[in-house]
Amino acid sequence: MDPGSPAERDRRVLAFAAEHRFIVAAQIAALLGATVRVGAKQIEDLSSGGRMRAVTGVSGEVAGHQITRAGLAALGSPLPAPRPPDLSAYHHDLGLGWLMLLAERGRFGPVREVVSERRMRSDDGRRPDGALSHGVRLGGVGPGGRPRLHHPDMLLVTQAGHRVAFELELTGKATRRREGILAAYAADRRIDLVVYLVADVRTGRAIERSAARLGMSDLVRVGRVTVGAPGPRPGGGPVIARRASRPPTAMAEAGR
Repeated sequence: MDPGSPAERDRRVLAFAAEHRFIVAAQIAALLGATVRVGAKQIEDLSSGGRMRAVTGVSGEVAGHQITRAGLAALGSPLPAPRPPDLSAYHHDLGLGWLMLLAERGRFGPVREVVSERRMRSDDGRRPDGALSHGVRLGGVGPGGRPRLHHPDMLLVTQAGHRVAFELELTGKATRRREGILAAYAADRRIDLVVYLVADVRTGRAIERSAARLGMSDLVRVGRVTVGAPGPRPGGGPVIARRASRPPTAMAEAGR
C-alpha cells in the first residue's frame, strides 16, 4: 500500500488510536508529519465514517476522539472499544499518546517494539490462567481468582532485546502502593529497567527513596516532564517534554 495514500493514512491513524483511550488532533499531526489542521481533518473524516467518535469534557467541549468498534474492525484488531475516558486522568492518558510517539521516533533509544498499557491489559485479559503475562505480579488474587497484576504505562523492547517499563507518574502514590509496584518489578526477571517520568521533584525523590529502601536503585531511573496547561483543549498539544538528569537512552545497556 502506498505510504502516502489516503487509505494508508487512515490505517496509521486508526492503529495509533487503537492503542490509546483517546487521541487528539495534534498527536495525529505529529504522527503524519502534518499540521494540526490536517490532523483534525483526518479525524473528522474517520468520524464521519463511524470509525472514530468524539469524547467531551466537563463543559461539553470536544476533549479528544476514540476509535470505535467499526474502526477496530477495519483494522482487524482484537482490542476492545475503549471506555469513555476518565477526565480526572485526562493529562495522564493524553501523555501516554505523546510518550508512544516519542518512543517510536527513537527519543528513548533504538527500539524493536513499543507496547501500550491498553494492549498489555487486553492481551493479559485473554490469556489462560498461568500463561506468561505482560504485567508484573503484585501477589494475591484478583477478580475471578486470577493473579493481581500491575501494567506499566508503556513497555519498550530495545534492539538488544531488553525490556524497559515506563511509568508516567503525574501524581504521587501512597508509599505502600508504590513500593508494592516497585517490589513486583524487582521480582520480575523479564524487566531490565523501570523509567519513571514525574511532574515534580518531590514525587521523583519519593520514588528514589523507595527504590533505595528496596535495594533496587540500579533498576530505576527518574526523569522530569513538564505538563501542559490544565484542562482539555480541542486542538490538544504536547502534554510532555522530557527533561531527565539520567537520560533513559542509557536503557539499551540495561542488563540484569
